Amino acid sequence: MNSLLNLPVVTLLKKRITAVLTVGLTALACGAAQAAAPIAKIQEMLSKPPVLCGLFDQTKQLMGMKKPLLSNGRFCVVSGKGVLWKTLQPFPNTLRLKRDEIVQMQGDRVAMRLDAKQEPVVRMINSVMFSLLAGDLTQLDSLFEIDGSIQGKSWKVGLTARQPALAKAIGNLALTGGMYVKSVNINEASGDHTEIIFSALQSGANAMTVEEGAALD
Repeated sequence: MNSLLNLPVVTLLKKRITAVLTVGLTALACGAAQAAAPIAKIQEMLSKPPVLCGLFDQTKQLMGMKKPLLSNGRFCVVSGKGVLWKTLQPFPNTLRLKRDEIVQMQGDRVAMRLDAKQEPVVRMINSVMFSLLAGDLTQLDSLFEIDGSIQGKSWKVGLTARQPALAKAIGNLALTGGMYVKSVNINEASGDHTEIIFSALQSGANAMTVEEGAALD
């Protein structure tokens, strides 16, 4: 996302919204998996704690580039409050998604703020996110065709965007996991591919640091 800072403002905003939507969907992918078939079994397998934090490693392969872009960091998902997505490498960057706004921080500086009153897409993004957190799959089902399978204690889920605009931005997603999501693969319509691996997952009030908790208050 930092590489976008030199783009014209309009293009930058569109690309940031796409990136935010991607983050929102992947960070909350554990909720999306509930819609896979067989629904009841996957719901039983998934743990749905009010607080979930962990580490992520992201590999993004861009069309026309030989070497992938690598990044890693930490995230927290708090039911009823939002998502904190903190990239540590290669550039420190924090994305905070709450009910009515999306804020990107670089250190103590606000690099971007999207408010639902000015940007209706923020309301759509957050509606999807909070629907996932609440287990309300109506919004999700209207946006994605969902397919899934279970083998032992693991599951796989595929999400294909129904709407042309969303399909152009996101393409399709493939998730794997068990009690929690283990990996997310995003195949964009442009040909770009992103893989995110989650690890060191912790749940409960002690999963968050004091600073992370304060950021979502």
